[in-house]
Amino acid sequence: MTIKLKGSQILMETMKQEGVDVIFGFPGGAVIDIYDALVKTDIRHILVRHEQGAVHAADAYARTSGRVGVCLVTSGPGATNTVSGIASAYLDSVPLIILTGQVPTQLIGNDAFQEVDIVGITRPITKHNYLVTRIEELAQTIKEAFYIAGSGRPGPVLIDLPKDVMQATTDYKPVKKVNLKSYNPTYKPNGKQLQKVVELIRKAKKPLVFAGGGVILSKASK
Repeated sequence: MTIKLKGSQILMETMKQEGVDVIFGFPGGAVIDIYDALVKTDIRHILVRHEQGAVHAADAYARTSGRVGVCLVTSGPGATNTVSGIASAYLDSVPLIILTGQVPTQLIGNDAFQEVDIVGITRPITKHNYLVTRIEELAQTIKEAFYIAGSGRPGPVLIDLPKDVMQATTDYKPVKKVNLKSYNPTYKPNGKQLQKVVELIRKAKKPLVFAGGGVILSKASK
């Protein structure tokens, strides 16, 4: 079934499909339409005092729950305030979705009020990031972002959301499956490499395994 929804409503619908029950955020002009849609859902919003607090709180939520953490901030300084938290999540392989507001698409690149290239800024510290310029691509983008953030080696994914895309309306049909040809996470170990490790341990007189956090993330502790 297809229905007409605003971009902000599509965002919330996709969040609910992904099982999001809490969003950490701080409102601003560029995301006001998202907040209008958020209050009409049963998703819990936790208001922080600073955007850096939002991303760190989402990080803590992801680490303790094993789920993808979500934070929502506005454009410009709101977005740049998340950079330290994003870098921390990236280095520690923590699955996050960072939703940032952006100026309307026609103003991007024109030094508009509170406009920054947050996609460019965070490219080195995200697993992937998106700038959504067409409402028709929104649902697919959100779905892909959650898949990338939580699969393989987890990590933060940023989605930049221009104000006019959130206000626009289109036919909405839920995206059920994601298939990314260029993204195929490896879950099974290389047999030859694994055999080398086994032999090294067998020959060692006092073997010591120094394991990173990936052992916990991959549920390989035992």
